[in-house]
Amino acid sequence: MTRDLSSIHLPVMRERVVEMLSPTLSSPGAIYVDCTLGMGGHAEAVLTANPNARLVGIDRDEAALEIAGERLAPFSERVTLAHAVYDEFDAVLDDAGIDEVDAVFFDLGVSSLQLDEAERGFSYMRDAALDMRMDRSRGVTAAELVAELSEAELRELFYRYGDEKLAPRYAAAIVRVRAEQPIETTGQLVDLLQAATPAAKKHAGHPAKRVFQALRVEVNGELDALESALPQALGRVRVGGRVAVESYQSLEDRLVKRVFQVASTSDVPRGLPLTPDQLEAEFRSLTRGAEQATETEATENPRAKPVRLRAVERIRSRTS
Repeated sequence: MTRDLSSIHLPVMRERVVEMLSPTLSSPGAIYVDCTLGMGGHAEAVLTANPNARLVGIDRDEAALEIAGERLAPFSERVTLAHAVYDEFDAVLDDAGIDEVDAVFFDLGVSSLQLDEAERGFSYMRDAALDMRMDRSRGVTAAELVAELSEAELRELFYRYGDEKLAPRYAAAIVRVRAEQPIETTGQLVDLLQAATPAAKKHAGHPAKRVFQALRVEVNGELDALESALPQALGRVRVGGRVAVESYQSLEDRLVKRVFQVASTSDVPRGLPLTPDQLEAEFRSLTRGAEQATETEATENPRAKPVRLRAVERIRSRTS
């Protein structure tokens, strides 16, 4: 079957990402790591703009890797694909015999492929098995979490990863319903969340949005993986190399902001007349705060609306 890859996936802020990463990818053999390859939209654009660059593409979703391989076939001599989670960053590079890299990109969150394939269980708009695993070859499903976590654990999960103010009501409703029958589909979960939502809150956004986000983050260990992966990426970037991250929810963006701020901050005490090189910041920020998609792009591609892009450049080696 021939797929129209340009229509099934619109890379968010594609031109800006290419602009951000290209200055470090002009040299022969420059290495670009896409930690969330997805269907290869960003990677295709970066490789097209940088004919000397080599790609290491990482993704935990085997279906996405298959599509990306198809999309990136014209660049096959410059492409290495790895079925892994991005917190396996160092291991992937070690396996490929790579020490330093020139550019790293993360496009966080759930992908278009995962949202659009109803059977994956990511969307609260379509009834399907309550799965939510980005890598369907391993891990627990959302249905297993809903069945096994205590009411207190569910409440804490919805607070922590969903910032859901109605977490107590929703956790109690889940425990009450599952005592009568297993909650195995997205439709069942949506129905009970809607029933548990007070009338005054029913028009304040879809009641399942934050609960589904929290379950997805927990199922895939997204924040733990990101917290591990960012230092690995920063540690493997050469001087002049860049790391860029697109985040779609506040928990991710706060984590990225904190890690980048620490990397870009000098350790020089106040009042020191001379600044020792080893106390200078290793990175500098390439964005003022977080950049967002243009209004035009957000209108054309609604999934671009919540994006926050942050990027840093290494300006000092770790040993200097």
